[in-house]
Amino acid sequence: MTRHDRPRPGGLRVALVTCAALPDLEDDDRLVVAPLAARGVTGEPVVWDEPAVDWAGYDLAVLRSPWDYPARRDEFVAWAARVPALANPADVVAWNTDKRYLDELSAAGVPTVPTAWVAPGDEWEFPADRGEYVLKPSVGAGSQETGRYDLADPEHRDLARSHVRRLGAAGRVTMVQPYLAAVDTAGETALLFVAGPTGLTFSHAVRKGPMLTGPDVGPDGLYRPEEITTRTATEAQLAVAEKTLTAVPGGADRLLYARVDLIPGADGAPVLVELELTEPSLFLGYADGAADRLADAIVTHLSRRV
Repeated sequence: MTRHDRPRPGGLRVALVTCAALPDLEDDDRLVVAPLAARGVTGEPVVWDEPAVDWAGYDLAVLRSPWDYPARRDEFVAWAARVPALANPADVVAWNTDKRYLDELSAAGVPTVPTAWVAPGDEWEFPADRGEYVLKPSVGAGSQETGRYDLADPEHRDLARSHVRRLGAAGRVTMVQPYLAAVDTAGETALLFVAGPTGLTFSHAVRKGPMLTGPDVGPDGLYRPEEITTRTATEAQLAVAEKTLTAVPGGADRLLYARVDLIPGADGAPVLVELELTEPSLFLGYADGAADRLADAIVTHLSRRV
């Protein structure tokens, strides 16, 4: 008998899902354990692909840091479909782990970063403007295998072409986006939402500093370090976030959490970079009460299942 299939104690048990490289969770994710305990809920870190885990032994499995899934997305999506009680739901995981969801959100009227896609085996045609562009895989996490290229520079063009071919050779789709220069000054704003009695409720926001300084040099760890500071969300940002969440297939009311990442576009208005519904950092340590709000959201989610 392992620690994951022992008889269930009297209280509720929640699996905080992680990966083998982070078996005890990230420091930030551990901040929710004590608030859960105060609410009569045991939160346990559990590695998603550990074979011995009895997922039915948990009242809820909460995706937190399974950041090694991009190279095994099909396996991860199939695993998610087998977990009896998963937050966020398995169909959301399948939709959200491939960033081609951006096309659907754009079609629904959400202002998004213009994105082109290069399928494996296709040759990439350079944009005519020869500006700065970001290349990354459509399935990825932690900003890994992401590079910034100045296509006016012949060396960068060669490196960009190699990046696309490298991803294509691995059977991966490349996404191509113009580099939004405002990130160098304004940074990226992450808006965090958690479940409440009437649906998703805004919790807090943070500023993420610029990370991309040049071409991708290949994988290095699970994620790139981020420079995080607190931030007050604007009405314009909250409006874009609300429009984004309204467009989530099946409705946002099913979600335990959501993170909406925005950058000012060329006209200064916020545009969506990513909608994180699978395994986002929630930056609990950057806002008073954030860990308690997540614990309350988990209790709310559990109550809906009873």
